[in-house]
Amino acid sequence: MSLNARNAYEALKALEGSDQGTGDWFEVSQDRINGFADVTLDHQFIHVDPERAAAETPFGGTIAHGFLTLSLLVHLTASLPKAGNSPAGRVMGINYGFEKVRFISPVPAGARIRARSVLSTVEFHAPNAVNTTRTVTVEIEGKDKPAMVADWVTRGVFA
Repeated sequence: MSLNARNAYEALKALEGSDQGTGDWFEVSQDRINGFADVTLDHQFIHVDPERAAAETPFGGTIAHGFLTLSLLVHLTASLPKAGNSPAGRVMGINYGFEKVRFISPVPAGARIRARSVLSTVEFHAPNAVNTTRTVTVEIEGKDKPAMVADWVTRGVFA
């Protein structure tokens, strides 16, 4: 284990279970939803046809794709208060995956969302990496139930 990896592991392990803060609000516009539909080829009317979605769904209009909400995690967590505190010697951070993802409530077009994060677990991964799992809750402004809850695993690779 490199010294940088060991130091990062020990520092992060001390924060295990801690609230990492709440990020800034971000608007999920219909244009963004349409762009995501184009990229993913998922043009289901509940996402891209406001009139039909208002008439034929209980949502009152179009909603964001669940995977759009998921894909915004990097942006949503970048504004967390502790997001800029990168451990010394970190060469890169990569997505390792998700332990669990649940889409709780739909995100209406035009809604504002933000992320709240808790550092759940920290694990050393030989020879020079540290995996962290964060439970990230995506909140919808003005709503009681969140849009999504995900256990997100990232890996920091150290020199």
